[in-house]
Amino acid sequence: MSSATHTFDADTVRAQFPILHQTVRGGKPLVYLDNAATTQKPLAVIDAISGYYRNDNSNVHRAVHTLAERATVAYDDARRSVQRFVGANDEREIVFTSGTTGGINLVAASWGRTFLGPDSEVIVSEIEHHSNIVPWQIVCKQTGATLRVAPVLDDGSLDLAALKRLITDKTALVALVHASNALGSINPIERVIEMAHAHGAKVLIDGAQAIPHLPVDVASLDVDFYSFSGHKVYGPTGIGVLYGKLDLLSAMPPFQGGGDMIDRVSFEGTTFAEPPARFEAGTPHIAGAIGLAAALDWVDAIGRQNIARYEDDLLQYGTALLQNIDGLRIIGTAEHKVGVLSFVVDGAHSQDIGTLLDMEGVAIRTGHHCAEPAMKRFGVPATARASLAVYNTREDLDRLADALRVVIRMLR
Repeated sequence: MSSATHTFDADTVRAQFPILHQTVRGGKPLVYLDNAATTQKPLAVIDAISGYYRNDNSNVHRAVHTLAERATVAYDDARRSVQRFVGANDEREIVFTSGTTGGINLVAASWGRTFLGPDSEVIVSEIEHHSNIVPWQIVCKQTGATLRVAPVLDDGSLDLAALKRLITDKTALVALVHASNALGSINPIERVIEMAHAHGAKVLIDGAQAIPHLPVDVASLDVDFYSFSGHKVYGPTGIGVLYGKLDLLSAMPPFQGGGDMIDRVSFEGTTFAEPPARFEAGTPHIAGAIGLAAALDWVDAIGRQNIARYEDDLLQYGTALLQNIDGLRIIGTAEHKVGVLSFVVDGAHSQDIGTLLDMEGVAIRTGHHCAEPAMKRFGVPATARASLAVYNTREDLDRLADALRVVIRMLR
């Protein structure tokens, strides 16, 4: 993990993102505040992907010609970059996936079908993304396991006391979000892991919303599985990572069959490769892995502690601005949050808010954010959500607040 402690200049950071320097809706400068959905890409990532396709495009692990050798080296180096970024002990613990969703489904389909049974319980929370609910519903139905739900408090933070009561010797897995995409709440996963391991349960963490904002060291956490997406952390779409402890991955069967995941194939039977190849059937997203590695190197060059401090300052500033707008209520007020400002406005539909903000050049997200149970918990059908990244500024938040006042006047 990076130990960078230098400060950075937001204007210098913004200059590296070509997409931010445009006008929309009749000449209004773009304010992009939809980062929890996907982040924009710096030139370092764009150039890495373009460079691969311009110079090295070839399949990996397949041939001995020059392009194949260069592509294979770049792809394998990308895995080592991810290993360093998340603090894994072994590069074999890094499985490339299509994203957070792909990683969670891999664990559900492979580990879940193998190790869950009628006497097993899986615990999730009320504020999970659908990607960390539906796969467990499916595998619990298939195996006879029971799905249990840990509640959250009124501020959106995890009810640790209730979770502690839910975890028993029947608990096989606790699957929780690290940081909520709908509310921004940061879960105390260190404590959760300790509680689960005390009963022999495994822990899977959905790290999609934490990995761009917070330092993560999987070995120090002693987490069993950790899944995240490249496009949330300034990398390309369609690429993600599942970290799994090597002994767990080695005990899991493949969940897809095809090329590169085998040891030997015959019509009498097939033996499978060791992790991570066992879980990477077919041609991988080579350019995606290379672009992801470039994104992680870019983040480390800034310093994750620096990013966390800067974004927390933005969050506090934005929270104060929105709290001063009449009729607006923030949903999710936990003490520890990543840069998510989810809110409702009296008498206004979230989609109308998003549409009218777009006319002012401000891009946010509206709806249930693939977290319908979380919306139900807080008694709202949907929210408007502004989410922050390292290239955002206080001026962006000023534009959001000013535009909201205009929108609210229009809706009333």
